[in-house]
Amino acid sequence: MRRIAAEWASKAEGDFAIVERKRRARRKPNYDGACFHAQQCAEKYLKARLCEDDVPFPKTHDLMALLDLVCPLEPSWGTYRDDLALLSGFSVDYRYPGESADRETAMDARRRCRVFRRAARGALGLGTR
Repeated sequence: MRRIAAEWASKAEGDFAIVERKRRARRKPNYDGACFHAQQCAEKYLKARLCEDDVPFPKTHDLMALLDLVCPLEPSWGTYRDDLALLSGFSVDYRYPGESADRETAMDARRRCRVFRRAARGALGLGTR
């Protein structure tokens, strides 16, 4: 794996670890944070895949724009379009006043992130743990 792709994947794993910690929090759970980090994990895996094939991408948090660039390389990732569309909104929506995630939303974001993460890790040769 290219060094830059491995760095993106490592950063994605850091975000996923935060999602998992937030899920287990009993005191003062931060559902907004869990949703944000689920989006970040998916974004970084998309960027890792693009880097693996040296495909340039814009500075964006838009998972749909990144997915459109990845699909020629990984056509099966199109099946995650709905999951990634939902996660894409978490890059901004819950980071500012006016919107807040609840436990159900955070658990759904986690589930969608886990499903996509498994596919991304498999495609990058990282295993599906």
